[in-house]
Amino acid sequence: MRYYNLFVILFLAGMISCSGETKEGDTKEESIETALPDEKNEVTVMTLQSTDFNHELVSNGKLSAHNYVDLKFESSEPIAAIYVKNGDRVTKGQKLAELSLFRITNRAAQAKSSFDNAKLELQDVLIGQGYALEDSAKVPEATMKLARIKSGYDQALASYQLSEYERRNAVLTAPFDGVVANLFAKQYNTASASEVFCSIIDSHSLEADFTVLENELPLIKTGDRVEVAPFALTDVKTDGHISEINPIVDANGMVKVRAAVNDKGKLFEGMNVRVSIHRSLGKQLVVPKEAVVLRSGKQVVFTLVDNKAYWNYVHTGLENASSYTIIDGVKEGDIVITSGNINLAHEAPVSVIEN
Repeated sequence: MRYYNLFVILFLAGMISCSGETKEGDTKEESIETALPDEKNEVTVMTLQSTDFNHELVSNGKLSAHNYVDLKFESSEPIAAIYVKNGDRVTKGQKLAELSLFRITNRAAQAKSSFDNAKLELQDVLIGQGYALEDSAKVPEATMKLARIKSGYDQALASYQLSEYERRNAVLTAPFDGVVANLFAKQYNTASASEVFCSIIDSHSLEADFTVLENELPLIKTGDRVEVAPFALTDVKTDGHISEINPIVDANGMVKVRAAVNDKGKLFEGMNVRVSIHRSLGKQLVVPKEAVVLRSGKQVVFTLVDNKAYWNYVHTGLENASSYTIIDGVKEGDIVITSGNINLAHEAPVSVIEN
């Protein structure tokens, strides 16, 4: 019995000893992992220098054509022929459509006959007053006026001129080079003198209408370059220039601006576009937007000194899509950290990598 108790005691002591070695080994391994040094932060840098800065304002606008016309027929007659369709490109003077000419030609002939009769009546009236028609320049104004009224000359002349106008305009032609739009009429249907038959748009004279804030007016002027990008076509961009600035500030503190746009064949009347206004402001201290981070709500730029990052509180000025101008906080010649700066601390060791 005594030997049995001794055996149990020794067994339990061995178990406790093994357990202690395992915990000691785990603790040692954990302490080794904790003691491993952190790797240096990898950053990219640039040398701060004065460079040309292009200020950029961004606004939303809409395209419209400078040359845009709605064409109508002058008579309500059947449409004899339509020679174009929507989207067709036409040249100045090109025939677009024409009306049936039977009634129009007949009215013109009747008006011409009435006008000829009125001229004879006028001649008779003047002869009765002692004058010849070829001497009309010598006839007193009051006498000539009375003779024209009595003969019906003026009324006949007006009817004849109207009939000739309708005959000439029975054929629609393009007033300038452009593209056909809004053509919905059908051949053989009666044209309406009050409705638009079609529109002609000169797509090479597109303009972008947009607005800027009142306090942005000092930053733009006529002739400034703009970049226009339609929202519907993300791969299309074109340039232009500011052509006019409306000198009125509306109730919302906005000013209307118009820019002439160089069309590349993919833009349409009425498109919604983003307009970026670019203007060179000369030499400035410029850093990428990625170089500026926030610390406690303040703007900070890190500079590199002896392979360590030093933060500098800065004040930025103007901005464009990619850069800020720096007013103060860093100076020309400083090595500015441009990436890898999100989690940097003051005097943190860093290693520089190539861009």
